[in-house]
Amino acid sequence: MIDRTRGLGLRILGGVALLALATTLGCATTPTRAEREATNKKAESHRQLGMDHLANGRPERAIRELMMSDRLNPHHPTTLYGLARAYLIKSKQDEAEKLLLEALEIHPGYHEARYDLSTLYIQQERWEESLVQSAILLDDPTFPAPWSAHNNYGWAAFHLGREAEAREHLKLAREFNGDYWPALLNLGILENQEGHRLEAIELFHRALDLNQDPSAEAETNYRLAEVYVSLGKRERAMDHLKTAVAQAPNGPWGKKSEDYLKILH
Repeated sequence: MIDRTRGLGLRILGGVALLALATTLGCATTPTRAEREATNKKAESHRQLGMDHLANGRPERAIRELMMSDRLNPHHPTTLYGLARAYLIKSKQDEAEKLLLEALEIHPGYHEARYDLSTLYIQQERWEESLVQSAILLDDPTFPAPWSAHNNYGWAAFHLGREAEAREHLKLAREFNGDYWPALLNLGILENQEGHRLEAIELFHRALDLNQDPSAEAETNYRLAEVYVSLGKRERAMDHLKTAVAQAPNGPWGKKSEDYLKILH
């Protein structure tokens, strides 16, 4: 006769022993509240240092610090946004897009991330997708810089052939912020395309008075040269092209201006 009760007892004892071991291991690997707070504090320190590197033009160091922060405290939207900004500086657009989308999934009201995503789509000529992101910002009454979203919306609409809609949004950008030079530049491009040369010249010169970015200044001078050529003012056009070359000799608008000068000579 087989003693089945003895086998059952052994199984019960074995199960109890395994449960006790699992409980002990669980307690050993589960961090305490104090340990979690210490980890989060360390992650915050790396995040702040990374954002400081980013603000001061050190994207490589920013990426290193922000990745350390993400390892300690994964999926923090500010960390993801900072990494996206650093990757954009390093021309890693695909990685930046994924990080921006992840940050927005966690925090849909993250204005800076949504605006940068809209701008990234413009840079990639994904006009419809940029419109969607800009529209979300414009529908949000808490977004503090509506002129920037109106500008992005208007520029995307312009490239989709929706000139009336583009004009409306670019003008709204100016109404919200009359000194926002990107809207002035884009509206000038629209005016020039529609044959309003004098209006375009006025907008371009106003943009030059306000912006301090060499690449943007070079583009504005190039656009002015185009207008002056169409008006038969070749010497005036060449002056603006020379200025553009001096402002951004290695940039795309400096090189385009140099090529244009060769044609006009």
